[in-house]
Amino acid sequence: MTGAYFACVNANGGINGHPIKYFPVTEQTNPSQIASLSKQLVTSDHVVGMAGNSSIIECTIDQGYWKSVGIYALGAGIAPECYSTPNTASVNMGPRYSSDGAVSYVISQGATKIAFDQSNVPGTTYIAAGPNAIAKAKSVPIQDFTENVPITSADSIAIKLVNAAGSNGAVVLNFTPPEALLILQAAQKLNLEDRVKSWACSTPCNTDFLATALGPKWNNKLFVNAELTPLDGNTSPTAQLFDGILKQYGTDVSGGVGSFSEMGFVIGEIATHALETITGPYTIASVSAAFKAVDNYNTGLLCQGFVYGNFPEHIPNNMDYTVTPDNGKFVVASNGGGCTLISANDPQIAQYRSVAGTAPSVNPPTS
Repeated sequence: MTGAYFACVNANGGINGHPIKYFPVTEQTNPSQIASLSKQLVTSDHVVGMAGNSSIIECTIDQGYWKSVGIYALGAGIAPECYSTPNTASVNMGPRYSSDGAVSYVISQGATKIAFDQSNVPGTTYIAAGPNAIAKAKSVPIQDFTENVPITSADSIAIKLVNAAGSNGAVVLNFTPPEALLILQAAQKLNLEDRVKSWACSTPCNTDFLATALGPKWNNKLFVNAELTPLDGNTSPTAQLFDGILKQYGTDVSGGVGSFSEMGFVIGEIATHALETITGPYTIASVSAAFKAVDNYNTGLLCQGFVYGNFPEHIPNNMDYTVTPDNGKFVVASNGGGCTLISANDPQIAQYRSVAGTAPSVNPPTS
């Protein structure tokens, strides 16, 4: 979607007459391959900025290299280093802080126990630390689980999680949409959806693909952390621009309307805004300076103004929505679903706010 945004920019004259040449490369979660591709982009392709980074371990592998060459990357992060290092800022919260939001929401709705389950990939301990800190601060018991993916035993997983949560508890999932869907469909098949107080999910579940597949039985029963403004029924200028770019330039965008495509759009939007401020040559130094100078920028899709800044760590997106299915679409939950700050009971959130402050909401209502 970032590429689609840049294609639209180029079709409308580029950046001050300069077209954006974009170099998307794909890796297979291989550290040596990631390191090699990153150096290729800088030394062979002579890129002057990094925008659109999204990978399970890219930030872990590249953080030192970006620092050594003076690049400040703009991406959608997953690994801890996407949020805890100076040379990368992400438009999303990533799995830890998104799971924080999901856990906080179900606790606010009265859940007295949490069963938290996620895919068994690198970083599970780091991810679970946030939800555990939040649950502990609220004196709510939480039990952690991991599953090997692709999931092959969804029925047994659903039964296990429902039993762990209990009738007044909540099941919180941190999976990609296809894997989460398997568990939720298994729960429905076994008539388990009403055996707990609520179900919740981190941001990846926020896609119409999942809402449509689940059907109306999950209306106002599943609550998904949404790091960006829901677009279903949204008639704002930003939403209309998103829709136009997706239709005209997004033939390579998979998944349709959802958090991932919104992240790509916002990356392209912020990068374009930063590039438009450069008056001299476009170099690594000038582009990185422009990225870092982005301050309180209203993207139209985030709850807060986006701040890059010159900080030792970056969690610029730390206020979000909660959405629920509504007949194949996701809508803001009617009870407490508006823009809400991620809890500072997560020590990483508290640490970030101690150095960067808290950007005000640009998309009320807030709580």
